[in-house]
Amino acid sequence: MTRPKSLIQDLQADIPASLVVFLVALPLCLGIALASGAPLISGLIAGIVGGIVVGALSGSQIGVSGPAAGLAVIVLMAIGELGGFANFLVAVSLAGVIQLGLGFARAGIIGYYFPSSVIRGMLSGIGVIIILKQIPHAFGYDADPVGDLEYHQPDGETTFSELGHLFDSISMGPVLVTVAALSILLLWETKWFKSKKIFSIIPGPLVAVIAGVLLNLFFKDNADLAISTDHLVSIPIATDDKSLIDFLTFPNFSALSNFAVYKVAIVLAIVGSLETLLSVEASDKLDPQKRITPTNRELKAQGVGNIVSGLIGGLPITQVIVRSSANAQSGARTKISAIVHGFLLVTSVLLLPAVMNLIPLATLAAILFVVGYKLAKPSVFASMYRQGLGQFIPFIVTIVGIVYTDLLIGIGLGVHVAVLVVLFENFKLPFTVKSHAQAEGETARIVLAQQVTFLNKASVLKTLDSIPENSSVVIDATSTVYIHPDVVEIIEDFLVSATNKDIQVSVIGMDTEKQHGGSEGLSLDVTLPQGAGTPAS
Repeated sequence: MTRPKSLIQDLQADIPASLVVFLVALPLCLGIALASGAPLISGLIAGIVGGIVVGALSGSQIGVSGPAAGLAVIVLMAIGELGGFANFLVAVSLAGVIQLGLGFARAGIIGYYFPSSVIRGMLSGIGVIIILKQIPHAFGYDADPVGDLEYHQPDGETTFSELGHLFDSISMGPVLVTVAALSILLLWETKWFKSKKIFSIIPGPLVAVIAGVLLNLFFKDNADLAISTDHLVSIPIATDDKSLIDFLTFPNFSALSNFAVYKVAIVLAIVGSLETLLSVEASDKLDPQKRITPTNRELKAQGVGNIVSGLIGGLPITQVIVRSSANAQSGARTKISAIVHGFLLVTSVLLLPAVMNLIPLATLAAILFVVGYKLAKPSVFASMYRQGLGQFIPFIVTIVGIVYTDLLIGIGLGVHVAVLVVLFENFKLPFTVKSHAQAEGETARIVLAQQVTFLNKASVLKTLDSIPENSSVVIDATSTVYIHPDVVEIIEDFLVSATNKDIQVSVIGMDTEKQHGGSEGLSLDVTLPQGAGTPAS
C-alpha cells in the first residue's frame, strides 16, 4: 500500500517540475539549433528524444537530456566540413553507436574521477553564465541565441561586450515583462506563498509565462511597448503548403564513404560523453536524496538517444546541467519529470505552436535568472571558502574558466588546478609532527603509513636530509602495506649517506613484498621527535 502512495507523491512533485523544465528547455532547444547553424526543428527533436527516449532508458532520477550548448561550435563546423546537415546526421547516429560501445566497455567510471570542488565550480559557473547571458534578453536585445553559453558568441561579441550593446537597444515591453515575471517568481519563493496549498499546486513559472503571454497581447497595439516577433519563442508552424514532415531532415547514408564523417562522430561521442558524465556528477549533487546515477547505463542511454536523434533529424544529445538544475530546483523526485517534459515538447510542436510563439523570451529569461541564482548564490561561495583554499581555488578557477571560455575548457582548468593542489599537499603535508632530532645525540622516529607513493618522494627526501649529524633515526614500516620503489631507493641512499654523517639508522618492517603489495594512491604519516620537518595542517 505504501508504493501507490509514494507514486502519487512522486507524480505530484514530478508533473509541476516537468512543466518548469519544459519552459526552460523550449527556448534552449531552439536557441542551440540556431547557434549550431541547424534547422530549428532539429533542436526540438533532440529535446524530445532526450526527454522521452533517454529519460526512459537512463538511471538518472534528476538529470535531463537534450541538445547541448557545449556542442554548438562543433556542430556548426562539422555541418560545413561534411557538406550539409543531412551528412552531419550520419555522424550523430555513429556517435551514438560509439557511446553505446563505451557504455558496454564500462567507460562511465571516468565520471567518478572529477573532484567535488570542480563539479561545484561547474554548477556555480553555469549559474553565473546563465545570468550574464539572459540579461540582454531581459531587456529585449536578442542578437545572441538563447542557447549560447560560450564566451565568444556567434554574433561576434563576447559575454561582456554584449552587455554594453544592450543599452543601445532597450525595449520597454520586454523590460516590463521581465519585471512582472521576476516579481511573480520571487513571490512564489516566499514563505507565505509556500505555506498556501494552492500556490504549491500551481507552479510559479507557469503563472509567470501566462502573465508574459497576456502582457504580450496587451502591448500588441502600443507602438512603444509592442514586443517584436524576434523577442518571442519561434516554433516552426505547419501550413497548408508545408507540413511538419517538410521541416524534417533525414540522414544521407551515402556520406558513410566520407572518412570525415567518422572523425566527427568520434569527436561528438567523446565530447558528448564527457559533458554527460560531468552533468551526471553535478545532478547527483543536486539530488536531495543523493542517489547515484549508474554512469555506464547513462552512456548506453545517451548512445541510443543519439542514434534515434540522428535518424530522425535531431541534434546530438547529452545530459545537460541547465535543465537538470531546473528540474532539481523545481522539486522533481524521479525521471518521470524528464520523460513528461519530452511529451510536453511534442505537444508544443504538434498542437500548440501558435500559443507557444506568444511567449516572450523575457519571461523565460526571468525563469533562468532564478535558476542561475540558485546555482551560484553567495552561500555556495562562502561554504566552499570555509572548506579551505585546497577546495576554494579549483572551485573559483573552474567558474572563471567557464565564464571566459566554455564548459569543457573551464572544467579542464579546474581539474588541472585541483591536481596541482593535491601534488602540493602531498609535498607539503605528508607528516604528523610530534618531535624531531635537533641536536647531536638525539633520536628521530619516522613511522610510515600503510601506503606510501612516489608523490611522497620530495617530503621523505626533505625530512631525511634534515636529520642532524651524530644523531639516530628509526624508520618504522611495520604498519606499511605498500611502499613505492622510488621511496625505497631514497631510504637506501640515506643509509649510505648516513654513515658519512655518523647517523645511526634502524629500519624496521621493510621488505621486498611491500614494494609490490599494491598500487593505490598512498599517503605518508610520519611521527618525528619535535623540531624540524614539515608541520601538519
